[in-house]
Amino acid sequence: MKIAPARRLKGRLTLPGDKSISHRAALIAALASGSSEIANFSTARDCASTLACLQQLGVSIERLDDGCIRFAGDQSLTAPAEPLDCGNSGSTMRILAGILAGQIFSSELIGDESLSTRPMRRIIEPLEMMGATIQSTDGKPPLKIQGSDKLAPITYELPVASAQVKSAILFAGLFARGRTTVIEKLPSRDHTERLFNGFGVPVKTNADLSITIDGPARFNGGSITIPGDVSSAAYFVAAAMLLPGSELTLENIGLNPTRAAFLSVFQAWGAEISTTDLRSERNEPVGTINVTGGLRANTGNEERTLAGSMIPSLIDELPLLAVTGTQIPGGIQIRDAEELRLKESDRLQATAQNLRSMGAEVDEFDDGIAVSGPTQLRGATIDSYGDHRIAMAFSIAALIAEGETEIKGSECAAISFPEFFELLDAVTER
Repeated sequence: MKIAPARRLKGRLTLPGDKSISHRAALIAALASGSSEIANFSTARDCASTLACLQQLGVSIERLDDGCIRFAGDQSLTAPAEPLDCGNSGSTMRILAGILAGQIFSSELIGDESLSTRPMRRIIEPLEMMGATIQSTDGKPPLKIQGSDKLAPITYELPVASAQVKSAILFAGLFARGRTTVIEKLPSRDHTERLFNGFGVPVKTNADLSITIDGPARFNGGSITIPGDVSSAAYFVAAAMLLPGSELTLENIGLNPTRAAFLSVFQAWGAEISTTDLRSERNEPVGTINVTGGLRANTGNEERTLAGSMIPSLIDELPLLAVTGTQIPGGIQIRDAEELRLKESDRLQATAQNLRSMGAEVDEFDDGIAVSGPTQLRGATIDSYGDHRIAMAFSIAALIAEGETEIKGSECAAISFPEFFELLDAVTER
């Protein structure tokens, strides 16, 4: 795809449902007592993988005329006849593994080429401690799971901050007899905890970063409207703030503080951003994001560093933040982000190489990158590496660059946001 520079962004948008919340809402509805309806379910391929796996497990899922998805409720999972294909979705594989650990049948989770390279020992270890048996290939997919109806509760400290691993253990805790505790070193996104409480299963988050659930437990069915995906919103917010004269409103966006930290970062860098119309949906905060283009003058040219406890709540936006950092006086540095090397691509390497192609000065470290700024980016040929977040981040770079940019493999954006380019074009003025 070729992208020309933009003059400004102007308009109002609503975005497809949050991917992380959609995964979890579907898994909860599949296990619930009583029927559930989910509105604005994510259109991402990853979330379609979750629905397909649940249907293979015998879950009745109906798409209604108004676009809602209905789960019959009061269902028991059944052994799948074929391997469960998680596609590119690490969330599907890791969290569903927690549920399958508590079933009496055996199952197999497979994924695409990219997912098949991603580390799974981080869920295998705690789930086997609880009583499941999991076979893998050197700690990577496919995963063959023999579940147990006698899971034991555990207390488990996460070696690295991971909402997916935490969620896998909490879902397995639904089938254990007694108290399961997950201890975090750094807070990770808390959609699972919020939705568990919202659907009738108490989860307690303590001051020492431990999370507890008492099993066995079952959800109460109900309805939920998935808020717009805040990680998807980040690309539009960044483009609008970097293009003077922009006026952009994003409605009904999830504002979970463990996901929306990039807004505070952008504001600290001089962006004119406000949130209005705040409300709650099953314990998830929702509101409207308003962006006015142009950055306020910053005092000094000191380097701005993103590191430590900030990283888990910014993990999906870090390539975009690096792109944005090229426009910030003094540039930015990202550290403690070695997890980015284990995503759909090596996102640190991909970000560094593509920024250099556009004329930015970049230093790459084992755990991060540093970019100089402000820099006038120039159009270039960009390699997405088949990674949706790289493709979308450099689409924003293209809008502020001199000359045309070509993004190879841009179709991979459909993994998380099929409507991305259409919606971006709808609010872009050239």
